[in-house]
Amino acid sequence: MGDRDARPALSCLSRLSTQYARLLELLRSKAFAEREVTLSSGKKSNFYIDCKQVSLDAEGACLIGELFHAVIGEVAPNAVAVGGLTLGADPLATATSVLSFQQTSRKPLAAFLVRKEPKGHGTNQYLEHAGLAPGAEVVIVEDVVTTGAATIKALERAKEFGLVPVHALALVDRMEGGREAIAAAFPNTPLTTLYARTNFL
Repeated sequence: MGDRDARPALSCLSRLSTQYARLLELLRSKAFAEREVTLSSGKKSNFYIDCKQVSLDAEGACLIGELFHAVIGEVAPNAVAVGGLTLGADPLATATSVLSFQQTSRKPLAAFLVRKEPKGHGTNQYLEHAGLAPGAEVVIVEDVVTTGAATIKALERAKEFGLVPVHALALVDRMEGGREAIAAAFPNTPLTTLYARTNFL
């Protein structure tokens, strides 16, 4: 993991240290690439992290679901659902929801999806869910945080629907100001951070 520990200071991640180490290994081997890219923010970068190579992998999805579920139990124990801006958040929310159903220690978490644009027919809604009521406490998830714009948009859409976001959770923080932008108005936790890429090299 490089010269610094990427793991947030959460007791649940100490208990799941083997799963956490394996997820980092998958992120390094499957998601990280050193090449010139244009990020969704429009910024140029000489490295890329494609978390969908892990979140759409069977083992990766299982690990993400287990770790996200554990973190949510610690930082947002009253949350009843998890979701975020499509497309990066979709497999994260689904994995977490499915894993929560398999755990018997507390009530399962529902999943919800936030569209980038309103649905063009039917109800024209931004948010897809299965019976969430206004006032429900939820956690917003994102795969890679760069500027924080996707997380902030998902937060805004959830609030417009009447949900109560209580925490934001990211798989990877690129450490380019996004976490701070989110933190200006909202508590958030990245599962891992780049630390000048030492966790991924």
